[in-house]
Amino acid sequence: MQTIFIQVKCDLGKVYKVAEETVENVEQVSEIHSISGQFDLLIKCYLEDSDDIGHFISEKIQTISGIKDTYTLITFKAFS
Repeated sequence: MQTIFIQVKCDLGKVYKVAEETVENVEQVSEIHSISGQFDLLIKCYLEDSDDIGHFISEKIQTISGIKDTYTLITFKAFS
């Protein structure tokens, strides 16, 4: 299982709509948080090891209406 975080910049006034559509339509999404700073949303996703991250981002995330830009963080290990 791969864990990735995606920072999303939305069109003005579209943050809540983007979050709602993403959580409803992208099954790999675990959590979505509104954040401050350069980006509007932080999305946590779990992908299968065989999933291609580039295709997932470009086909499942960047095609959502209201998304202006993304920045993806790929994780290595989770500590608890």
